[in-house]
Amino acid sequence: MGVREQQHTAESTGTKRRNRVLAAAVAANSIEWYDFLIYGTAASLVINTHFFPAANPTVGVLASFATFAVGFAGRPIGAAVFGHFGDRFGRKPALLTAMLMMALSSTLIGLLPTYASIGVAAPVILVVLRIAQGIAVGGQWGGATLLAVEHAPPNRRALFGAIPQLGLPIGMITGTLIFLVLSGSLSADQFSAWGWRVPFLISVLMFPLAYYIHHRIEDSPQFKQAEAALRAQAGERRRSSVIEVLRRPKAVLLITAMYAANGIAYYLVVTGSLDYGTREVGAARSTMLLAVMISMVTWTLSMLFFAYLCDRTGRPRLIYAASQVFNAVWVFALFPLVRTGETGLIILALAVAQVGVGACFGPAQTMFADMFPPSVRYSGASLGYQLANIFGSAPAPLIMVAILAATGSTVWVSVYAGGMALLALIPLAFSARVGQVVSPKSPLTQ
Repeated sequence: MGVREQQHTAESTGTKRRNRVLAAAVAANSIEWYDFLIYGTAASLVINTHFFPAANPTVGVLASFATFAVGFAGRPIGAAVFGHFGDRFGRKPALLTAMLMMALSSTLIGLLPTYASIGVAAPVILVVLRIAQGIAVGGQWGGATLLAVEHAPPNRRALFGAIPQLGLPIGMITGTLIFLVLSGSLSADQFSAWGWRVPFLISVLMFPLAYYIHHRIEDSPQFKQAEAALRAQAGERRRSSVIEVLRRPKAVLLITAMYAANGIAYYLVVTGSLDYGTREVGAARSTMLLAVMISMVTWTLSMLFFAYLCDRTGRPRLIYAASQVFNAVWVFALFPLVRTGETGLIILALAVAQVGVGACFGPAQTMFADMFPPSVRYSGASLGYQLANIFGSAPAPLIMVAILAATGSTVWVSVYAGGMALLALIPLAFSARVGQVVSPKSPLTQ
């Protein structure tokens, strides 16, 4: 075989390997986010009455959204535990463990008896399983994203970082479609009695996917190189990657401050608007679910386009800043359009809102990964990302319901979300100066 044929074969093999990694990362993210996010829909529709019965509907919704937020509390734990595991033993085994943990937790939620059957034990067990879901998704994001970014060609890193995030809309759209089919084909009593459990039980599909990843996907080249360099330094005691990151936490804190606003914007659309439209405006459940599903399509297209633009222009921070300004403006149009009750205007409100959110997601994954060297990257990027979800995403629906109950106006909800979007520009400006979070003399930078 000649040199040219060998080069062609190597390129073909490399392309096939990258395509397998991307497909596996998307599939893993899809099922993982499907499991995590269907809880948000169920929290809006049935969990409030099945597990937190109360005379006041608002109290039930608040309690339901509180357990939604509790899931986010587990995500930094997952980021730390799986981050250490992923930086020490590889991205792939950490991803597999997180996937299996999520599959088991979600299946058990689908089988969990309600408050009427076992009393206070029902919400207690629900909270434990929701925390387990949070730990799993906290570990999974870093594994899937870094496998893709670290397999990417140099000129396509933003796009490779964005493609695994397709799992979020795929999982969300799939979950929404299943809820639409179930709510449309079952009576209200059937849906309340057992129909809502079906989306959770579908989680068993994650087991064969985990088997495929275990046997067909290789760990990332950058991780292998960093691991080989560390092993070559005989006698050098290696600290936990989590400890290394936390000793110089500037990069983690900047990611947290930058990304919190994006989580707020996203969950106000997919969870907060769903509750507001059905409970306050009186829009049909099917109308709001359809609008959320369509908004996920615009989120997907926006994320991919702006990731591609980042690779072409090399200006991820400028794109990120522009998207936050857009989010700060559009949130003041979002709720008035939903309040009209008109299907077309509700779809418009949510779809346009998700364009701005997707524009943030496009550059974010690779931008955050590049703030850390490979051997602490899983821990550093995951911790920053998941802490942002704790302070931004998790309380957003709860804060929205509380603001509406206290003021009766969505204007203050918009002030809250818009103000957070503009505040994100401050840490974004400082992030450009952040290099590696470990000492240049540390073996972890090799």
